[in-house]
Amino acid sequence: MSRGGRQYEALLGRSERVTWQRDCYMDLQSNPGGPPSKSDRDAHGSVWVHQHQQQLQRFTTASFLRRMLSHLRVQELLSVVDEMRVEDGGGRQVEEQVMTLLSLLASRAPHGPDALQAFVENSDSHEARLILTHDHMVKEHQTMLLQRLASSRDRMYNAPPSLSSASRGLLLVDGLSNLQQKEHDLMQVNTARGSGRIHLRSLALARLMEPLTRVSSSPRVSLTVGVAGIGKTALVRQFVTQWCLRKVCGDISFVLPLSFWELNSLEKVSAERLVRLAFPHLSDPSLVLSGACRTLLIFDGLDEFRCRLNFSDASTCSDPKKEVSVEDLVTNIIRGNLLPDVSVWLTSRSAHAALIPVGLVDRLTEVPGFTSQDVHTFLHHYLPERDTAGQVWAHLESHKFLMVMSYIPCVCQIVMETLRFLLQKGSPDGLPRTCTELYAHFCAMNAEAGAPRGREPMRTEQVQASQRKLLGPLGRLAFYGLIKHKYTFGEQDLRAHGVDLPSAQGSHGAALLVREESAIFVAYRFAHLTVQEFLAATFYHVSSKRAIFDLFSESAMSWPKLGFQNHFRNALQRSQQDDGGHLDVLVRFLAGLLSPSAAKPLAALVGKDDCSQQVWAGGFLQSLLGPTGGSEGGAAVSLREVNLAYCLQELKHTELLWKVEEALSSGSLAGTLSRSHCVALAYLLQVSPECRQETNLSDCLNYSTVKCLLPQLLYCSHLRLENNHFKDNVMELLGSLLSAKDCQVQKISLADNSIGNLGAKALSRALLVNRTLTALDLRSNNIGAKGARFLAEALKMNQALVSINFQNNAIGEEGTRALADVLLVNRKLVSLNIQNNAIGPGGARRLAEALKTNQALTELNLCSNQLGDGGATALAQALVENRTLLSLHLQSNSISDRGMTALTRSLRTNQCLQSLNLRENSVGVVGARNMAAALRENGALRNLDLTANLLHDEGVQAIAGAIGVNQSLTSLHLQWNFIKVGATKALAHALTSNTALNLLDLQENCIGDEGMVCLANALKNNCSLKTLCLQGVSAGRSGAIAMATALMVNHSLHTLDLRGNSIGMEGAKALASALKHNHSLKSLNLQENGLGMDGAIFIATALRANHQLTYINLQGNGIGESGAKVISDTIRTNSPDCVVMI
Repeated sequence: MSRGGRQYEALLGRSERVTWQRDCYMDLQSNPGGPPSKSDRDAHGSVWVHQHQQQLQRFTTASFLRRMLSHLRVQELLSVVDEMRVEDGGGRQVEEQVMTLLSLLASRAPHGPDALQAFVENSDSHEARLILTHDHMVKEHQTMLLQRLASSRDRMYNAPPSLSSASRGLLLVDGLSNLQQKEHDLMQVNTARGSGRIHLRSLALARLMEPLTRVSSSPRVSLTVGVAGIGKTALVRQFVTQWCLRKVCGDISFVLPLSFWELNSLEKVSAERLVRLAFPHLSDPSLVLSGACRTLLIFDGLDEFRCRLNFSDASTCSDPKKEVSVEDLVTNIIRGNLLPDVSVWLTSRSAHAALIPVGLVDRLTEVPGFTSQDVHTFLHHYLPERDTAGQVWAHLESHKFLMVMSYIPCVCQIVMETLRFLLQKGSPDGLPRTCTELYAHFCAMNAEAGAPRGREPMRTEQVQASQRKLLGPLGRLAFYGLIKHKYTFGEQDLRAHGVDLPSAQGSHGAALLVREESAIFVAYRFAHLTVQEFLAATFYHVSSKRAIFDLFSESAMSWPKLGFQNHFRNALQRSQQDDGGHLDVLVRFLAGLLSPSAAKPLAALVGKDDCSQQVWAGGFLQSLLGPTGGSEGGAAVSLREVNLAYCLQELKHTELLWKVEEALSSGSLAGTLSRSHCVALAYLLQVSPECRQETNLSDCLNYSTVKCLLPQLLYCSHLRLENNHFKDNVMELLGSLLSAKDCQVQKISLADNSIGNLGAKALSRALLVNRTLTALDLRSNNIGAKGARFLAEALKMNQALVSINFQNNAIGEEGTRALADVLLVNRKLVSLNIQNNAIGPGGARRLAEALKTNQALTELNLCSNQLGDGGATALAQALVENRTLLSLHLQSNSISDRGMTALTRSLRTNQCLQSLNLRENSVGVVGARNMAAALRENGALRNLDLTANLLHDEGVQAIAGAIGVNQSLTSLHLQWNFIKVGATKALAHALTSNTALNLLDLQENCIGDEGMVCLANALKNNCSLKTLCLQGVSAGRSGAIAMATALMVNHSLHTLDLRGNSIGMEGAKALASALKHNHSLKSLNLQENGLGMDGAIFIATALRANHQLTYINLQGNGIGESGAKVISDTIRTNSPDCVVMI
């Protein structure tokens, strides 16, 4: 019995009836004892139809269906009515028409299904061949691909699954940035500090070839970019693996992964012959490429292609059988002239990807690198030994350039391998501090591992011989490949440069040279681009000592160049002239090799130099940066100039860099920014840990220096440019910065400058296109109402900004009206500060009307705006309807009881507002009573500030009564309110039952000793209060003693402020005694309390038993300078972590 028959009988054993289409069943009872019955013969064609039903639906085209119907009509198995029923006016999908046809044929068994089977099997069309052979071909193809993938080794084979390229996903981008198109990969990572563009949307690998929305279509050409070593090839392999396992893109019949290095061995080829060469198991390439089924053609690594794609002059080709040059073949496939129905996915480094016209790419994605957390995860996976991992992480943290380089997964593995090797070996020179040192150790490690070993330990001579034998020829290969932009090599290339293949392949772990093999070609490449660049630098370093002619001209004649210094100058000159930074890293390594610590691991290869060359090179590099004195600014600092600073770092000639870094940290850059200092500052903006979180360039810049640093400011996430006396012309520069596609600025502070309405106009133009800025601080400028209108128009369109500060800008009521219009349409802005802008009641009314419908704003600051009771009443009405505002600041607005009454009325219904600031108004007893009534009903308010009003005892007593009931308020400020003992007793009584209040501020109220005693008694039972402020409350010795008694039993108070009282020595003695037992208090302020030397000594000695205190202030207590030192030393001895103010 045939295999198909056995499968069929197994099927019969499970059920007597098999559904092969909806509402159509066949009885499958068989007669095993005799010849096939009529029912068996009837079932044969039906079973074939059932087995091929999905293929019939999937691959039948409209034209093939018409031929099918015509044949069945001739066989008199379908009538005209049947044919019309199938076609159904052409209004249905072909799949549905095929289902109707199969249903009709089932009713005409056995002749109908038999005739369909015969028609398909006798047809020579693509559709028929796919129906018959598709599943078998796909299964065989998937098996072969999995076998190939199993034999290839991924550089990230040691990474945890959570860090695989597929797990990290992709980022959807709308175009390549200037940095990506024009700069070296490592400079891209350095400049952007490893972080990608923040506004990008992520895309799972499984959705790479799928439509993004219900109304969009699948992309034909997808392009994925990323720096070298980021994981593009790993991503392709993971995609192919998942497709083979049927986890992604189930609608794709064939995935054909090709690498550009494979195509380098071909001159002329047709599309069909290329598929036949790469996938010999696919016997019929024309079927795979026909468009009858969906095929995905993957071209991986455009940057490794020996040909430059020319889309303007490539000859047109549309015949898949026609042989053309390999570059024309690729160009025509991308254009869609050739294989228009085949989907294409390309990967490339971004600079090479820029060669493909934007209009030909349907989807552009980017492979993200590691984050700091990813590096940490990789480290602990790769180095399970906790001590080793801790040492490596500490080294990365203290050398941020190594951390940033580790954002590239392949380089991360190189870093981890090298540092682990050095720690295990116990390197006497410590861990590498420059990139050159790192790669020198990495290459030495691999050269040593690749050396032949006997029974005896390797001698120094053997190691040195191994270095020269392996690394010397590899350096020549690397250098001449690099200057030709060649990154993959054939065996003939290796032989031509004297590379011994067995030695090159003997390296363990991350080998220096990696072998790639396919059905078309065998190629070799360096483990990473930086490895090739380092080895190229070693070759140039060694050869330049004896070379007579220009090493960059391998075959051409050149003017004689004698001596290392001439060749070093030549390399720097060529690097500076290369706009794309192709030689940037080469010259970094070349400079670094002049450092003895970097040359030492490869001493047998590069030799030993005296320090004179290092000193000369440092001076030469610094001279290229320009004078350290002289005029500021000039033309914009280019990344070529910044690379010179990287060279100085590698050379360890860092005096200039250190000087600028010190000035940046201390805020003393003003007036010192010469051209060389600007270059050094541009370098620090990339590598300094301080600049990564916040770049503080306040009080040191002017128009010239901003223009000079502008390209580097693009990549600072938080820019502080305060108090720089900027005028409107600088805003034109900063507007261009914020408008750039590369811009990564998320926060920018321009406070305390001289920006007018024209500067605001320049910023508004930038905000129309910027998608990264989330916070803009324009405090204390002079943009006025006109500038506010300009910015308001931009804010109506901007979808990124969430916080803006207009404080002290004289925008007035007119400017406020414009901002109110913004609140009617903007759904992103959550924080708006209009403090001190004289907006008046009219401006408040316009804002209030907007707040009734706004559903985004959570914080509004209207302090010092002359709102009066009219403005407060309007805002109160808005709070009745608004359900999103969380914080409202109304300090210094002349609000009296009438305005307060309106606000408290709204608080009875508003259950969203959490913070209300009414400091420095004119709220009296009536207003306080109304607030008390509101607090009894409101369960949302957390922070209430009534400082400097006119509440008096009567008003505070009312509030105290509400505090005893309210369990939501956590912070209450009652400073400067003429409070006396009566109100203090009421507050103390409230604290005995309140369990929510964390902060109580009673500063500058005359509560006296009696009031403090009441509060102290309350603290014995209260377990929620953490901060108590009693500055200047006229308390003395008895009050301090009572408070000390409370501290003996209280375990919740963290901060106690007793400044400006008169507790004296006795009070200090009591508090000192309490501190020996209290272990919750962390901050104690006893400034200006008449403690004297003795009182201070009591406090100091008490800290021997108390190690929880982190801050203590004993200033203004008549201790004297010598006594202050004794007390300070005593406290620091007893509590070294405690901050002492004395």
